[in-house]
Amino acid sequence: MRRVTLFVNGTSKNGKVVAVYGTLSDLLSVASNKLGIRACNLYNGKGGLIDDIALIRCTALSDGKMSDEISGSQTDWLTLNIGGRLFTTTRSTLVSKEPDSMLAHMFREKDVWGNKQDERGAYLIDRSPEYFEPILNYLRHGQIIVNEGINLFGVLEEARFFGIEQMAEQLEVAIKNSHPPEDHSPLSRKEFIRFLLATPTKSELRCQGLNFSGADLSRLDLRYINFKMANLSRCNLTYANLCCSNLERADLSGANLDGANLQGVKMLCSNAEGASLKGCNFEDPSGLKANLEGANLKGVDMEGSQMTGINLRVATLKNAKLKNCNLRGATLAGTDLENCDLSGCDLQEANLRGSNVKGAIFEEMLTPLHMSQSVR
Repeated sequence: MRRVTLFVNGTSKNGKVVAVYGTLSDLLSVASNKLGIRACNLYNGKGGLIDDIALIRCTALSDGKMSDEISGSQTDWLTLNIGGRLFTTTRSTLVSKEPDSMLAHMFREKDVWGNKQDERGAYLIDRSPEYFEPILNYLRHGQIIVNEGINLFGVLEEARFFGIEQMAEQLEVAIKNSHPPEDHSPLSRKEFIRFLLATPTKSELRCQGLNFSGADLSRLDLRYINFKMANLSRCNLTYANLCCSNLERADLSGANLDGANLQGVKMLCSNAEGASLKGCNFEDPSGLKANLEGANLKGVDMEGSQMTGINLRVATLKNAKLKNCNLRGATLAGTDLENCDLSGCDLQEANLRGSNVKGAIFEEMLTPLHMSQSVR
């Protein structure tokens, strides 16, 4: 009578010696009872499927014991239990493609890592099966194939976890290419009006850092809006109401703000070089002062603007036009007024201490400028 030792696929422990008789179905039935599993197929030691019982042959070993070619002791087939889902593959698949990966180290030599197995002999690995499947397929054929609905970031993290570096690099490129390029195009008047209409009047509209370059925002009610660090270069803001708006560090270069209401506006360190602010109103009857401290106002045209009490401390107004402006009580301490045209200005009680007035024009002053107001 022929006898063979049967093992659960992928294991070399807890083998059962059974007699070979009858048909292949009879042997599978005996294997199911002996091993406590539902045996469906038999494989030889090299992973080949045995579909005929006549193919089973026994060989005598030197110690007189019997072995067989369906023994699992030298089988190359493994079953992995990944998060409760079974994957069957060969040892060479896990080892050959990425020899430096964690999977290669785990299964290059049998039982070196002491891998835990479930009752069916499958190796337990606590990872996501959905993300592991593309990794196993990559190790099989070298191509990254991810089914629809599977997050590439999840597959990437699994690839990094198992140390499959080449796959991780390809996934990073795929993720980067899957994202549309960032849209830096400026907002249009129509888009911005849609935002304005959808925002309650008592809510602050946050436009910090947005791009409005070249947009037509003329005659709009823009009160209390946060434009901090926004790009408003070359914008048309004529007759717009910017009362108490925050334009700190905003780019207003080349913008047109003629006739705009700038009561209580905050323009600290903003860049308004070359902008036009003719006839603007910075004067708030309630006493709230506009703050343009440290602003770049080179070459601006502010002719005829009302700027009582305005703070222009350490601002740069080189080559600016301030003809006929009301600068009563203005703070111009440390301000660069080189070659600035201040003809016809009212500078009563203005503070010009430490300001640079080299080449400045003070013709037709409404009130005399006392030396105590300026020391440079």
